[in-house]
Amino acid sequence: MSVKKKLSLGLGFLFLIIFVLAFFCSFYIGKLSQEAGNILKDNYNTLYYTKNMISSLEDMRTSIIRLHFGQAKNEKASGYFGQLFDEGRAIFGKNLKAENENITEIHEKEYVEVLNKDFVILLKIYQQMKEGSADRSVYFDEFQPVFEDLKQSIDSIQDINMQAVVRKSQTTKRDAGRTIEYMAGIGVFCMILAFGYFWYFPLFISNSISYLATKMRELLSNMGIPLDIRTEDEFHVILQAINLIENKYSGESKNKNKGEK
Repeated sequence: MSVKKKLSLGLGFLFLIIFVLAFFCSFYIGKLSQEAGNILKDNYNTLYYTKNMISSLEDMRTSIIRLHFGQAKNEKASGYFGQLFDEGRAIFGKNLKAENENITEIHEKEYVEVLNKDFVILLKIYQQMKEGSADRSVYFDEFQPVFEDLKQSIDSIQDINMQAVVRKSQTTKRDAGRTIEYMAGIGVFCMILAFGYFWYFPLFISNSISYLATKMRELLSNMGIPLDIRTEDEFHVILQAINLIENKYSGESKNKNKGEK
């Protein structure tokens, strides 16, 4: 095997170690980051939906109080609070629909189903109150209990998802710890390979050169050519030996030519 090929293999092996280490580090870090984002994404979405539902539910309650208890004194005020209810209903319905498509935790579906039913009941009560077919007692006897049930269901959904966020965050931390252990193990393994490479590769390259230098010394000794070189540089020994042999044969050739003349 040529020296060039040995060098190419050695440097290629070192590059491979660096590449493997970089690949595994990037892979595990990317995987951990992606898992953390995906695991918590649905729970954060639910918390966002429930926050909007609570806000819109309060708007609807405020609207009903103002309209039903005569606190909207004129037509303009009545129109404003009627619009406030419609906007709150639209926001609540939009976020409720999104939550129906984002059920991820145990028992969350049960609370969402109750939320759907109670929201329909609330709209029916509002319609009765708006048409004037129900007196003020309906607010306390029917609307307020439904409002409290809706709020309690939303709070329960929030609690479930908050607990899930805490639980999954702890799981993510454990996964991060294991990932660090894996990366440390891979790093130690690559370091061992690198140290082995730095110890073995010089021997791998120099053995052939040292063998050649030794043979050149033996050749000069057998030829009776003195080699007074005190150096550990094998290349220097080889070059000097070649020069000495070349000078010897060059001198002999000249002497032979002179003798023939």
